[in-house]
Amino acid sequence: MEVLKVKSNSSPNKVAGAVAGVIRERRAVEVQAVGAGAANQAIKAIAIARGYLAPIGIDLICIPAFANIQIDGEERTAIKLICEQR
Repeated sequence: MEVLKVKSNSSPNKVAGAVAGVIRERRAVEVQAVGAGAANQAIKAIAIARGYLAPIGIDLICIPAFANIQIDGEERTAIKLICEQR
């Protein structure tokens, strides 16, 4: 599954376009965010992506979970949002 990493300064519209593109191709994508700002941008992007996909008959669902990742040799907890076509 392709992983898209979102930062607090990521553009929700650009992330939404990437999410929609991967969903059209592969039917699933994982969106990862570390921190409140990044999680906020990721959630906004998924909401926007739903709007991009709905007119072509794709219902996007999102399953939230935690992931432990390494950043600069330090273990951090990320929110991962598993997005799939229903």
